[in-house]
Amino acid sequence: MLAPQIDAPVGEEMFELGIAGREFYRDHAQELRESTGTDIGLWEGGILQAAADEAEVDLLRERVARQRQHGHHCEWLDPEEVRRDWPWLEATHGGLHAPRDGSVDPVRVVEALRADAARLGVETVTDTISSLTRSSGRVTGVQGRAWHPADQVVLAAGAWTGRIGNLPRPVSVEPVRGQMVAYPWPGAARSSIVFGHGGYVLHRNGEAWAGSTVEHAGFLSEVTEAGVAEIRKRAESLFPALAGTSIRRAWAGLRPGTPDGLPIVGREPDLEGLWYATGHGRNGVLLAGITGIMIAQLLAGEATLEEVHALRPERFWSW
Repeated sequence: MLAPQIDAPVGEEMFELGIAGREFYRDHAQELRESTGTDIGLWEGGILQAAADEAEVDLLRERVARQRQHGHHCEWLDPEEVRRDWPWLEATHGGLHAPRDGSVDPVRVVEALRADAARLGVETVTDTISSLTRSSGRVTGVQGRAWHPADQVVLAAGAWTGRIGNLPRPVSVEPVRGQMVAYPWPGAARSSIVFGHGGYVLHRNGEAWAGSTVEHAGFLSEVTEAGVAEIRKRAESLFPALAGTSIRRAWAGLRPGTPDGLPIVGREPDLEGLWYATGHGRNGVLLAGITGIMIAQLLAGEATLEEVHALRPERFWSW
């Protein structure tokens, strides 16, 4: 999802980076469609964060005021306005509406970016990388089934980042499991994305996708009965029409989490030629494009977004 105004990344700097991540897709969706023939499924219908009680009303109203003070389009809807536009929701106490938030199809995004890279002459090599290779204080490549020499290496191994061998130091990235389920989308409800009751429901390809769990379960990516039950409880409290509906499927994945909830993006100070682009947690899709831009600018020695300073790798060992 592209939901920086709803599922806001940690801290003010990360909020602005999330906005930049969302705008990357708005700026490049048409360009990618024209250059690759792939539609990334950009949906710009806005997202609602519904308030389930008066405590949430206060928190969300404060968020609306803060975002509007910084020039972002955000609005508070009273319960009657929510009921008018989302009549299928459980009764709410109002909600925060972010009209510019939306979503993309992550599978199509990857397909489009890979196709565009090939068009621009990028060579893709399929291998399973197990370690870096280095000599005299600089990186020399990566080792998998074969050795791949390189003067510059960007470590973007997601939840598996810390398992790459021969790193100059341990990397503070751990797997965080997230489970999701898909229901058939009730035909009477218009296409929407709504957060509330500790979860969310989004429309995609005729289904209601509901999620998600946040579990520290190591590298176990199995779907569990407890996880599905938790998601169902939240989704059906938010969207009562889903109650009693059979789940079409369920799946799980591993997010790369960090101790402070922020990604790790930037140069490794103790090994020349090594760069990090990892630890994006729940915001991997949102921040993928803008992270690529920042890394490209850093590699070229160019100025980049000032928010990258908060993501510097050495923040975990610089005190």
